[in-house]
Amino acid sequence: MEKWLWQHKNWPNLVWQQDTLTPLLRDAYNRLGQLKGKSVLVEDNEEFSLDALVANIVASSAIESEKVDVYAVRSSLARQLGIHDNSPVKVDDSSEGLANLMRSAVTELDEALTLDTLLKWHRWLFEHHDSLMQKVEPGLLRGDAPMQIVSGSITRPTIHFEAPPKESLEVELDQFLKWFNTTQHDTAYDPLIRAGIAHLWFVTIHPFEDGNGRITRALTDRALAQTDYQSIRLFAMSEAILANRSGYYDILEYTQKHDTDITAWLVWFAETLIEAMDGALIRIERIANKTKFWARHSNKDLQANQKKVINRLLDGDFADGINASQYKAVVKVSKATATRHLTDLVAQGLLYKTGCGGRSTRYKVAGVNQND
Repeated sequence: MEKWLWQHKNWPNLVWQQDTLTPLLRDAYNRLGQLKGKSVLVEDNEEFSLDALVANIVASSAIESEKVDVYAVRSSLARQLGIHDNSPVKVDDSSEGLANLMRSAVTELDEALTLDTLLKWHRWLFEHHDSLMQKVEPGLLRGDAPMQIVSGSITRPTIHFEAPPKESLEVELDQFLKWFNTTQHDTAYDPLIRAGIAHLWFVTIHPFEDGNGRITRALTDRALAQTDYQSIRLFAMSEAILANRSGYYDILEYTQKHDTDITAWLVWFAETLIEAMDGALIRIERIANKTKFWARHSNKDLQANQKKVINRLLDGDFADGINASQYKAVVKVSKATATRHLTDLVAQGLLYKTGCGGRSTRYKVAGVNQND
């Protein structure tokens, strides 16, 4: 019975409706062009790239409800990529492993993807990962027990997905690896569609006891990097997936329970990719606005606390503007001092008032579109 995608008679010959995807792909490539063009507006492009890659690592772990030490991962990745880190911190083996995985995924693009590569990535994920709930053998494929995603009670479980059995795992992986390596330069495959297929195919195989999602997303990053090495350092696909995590699991479950026409999955993938790129474009615009703003006000005499609050506003925090109570909380001053600082910033032309006065009064940055 063809209950799961991998049980379909045509598996793994996946098909899709190109006419449905063409407008989305056009939009995605348009975003890629904008990203490369606007990235020159960022003075410290390397730091922006580092932050995007770290965001990808953190979000990919968060999708699986795993927390990571953001600052340690950032320091590890900066060192491995040869990027100057203005605020290095002490790193540990776990952060080094996560950084190793991202570095390998987005830089070793001309090396063939092999089973050894995947096992190495799995070791980096788990060899220094301590969990009281589950012990995972680093660098090993899953065992003989059925691999299922289950929810509900023990007596009435709901099976959302079941992976191919262990006895077919070697064949499944071999097919996938051959496809991934031979299609890298195959003009018959649109590169973004190839990335979406790689994501779905590998998560369908589900070769490990744990870590399948994170390794799947690392593979997706590699496929996207092979599409455009420069742009992969500017946006975080996993961040966009995390923002719609329930939708991510829903579309994967839907696709696993249907035939080999994966158009619905590829539409979701392309739309999420566009959201990730739009987020990066917004961040670039904010950085450019911040650079222009401080250049315009370089002669102003400001306290460090005032600069801190303005930078928070320029970064997109306090979308509705900041009030005196929030200013007080951010910089740890009295309410009277907060009001005095804000009044001074208005007088110097850096902020302007909104609202009707009193408690409804808020302050926004003058001369900057807060919706950017």
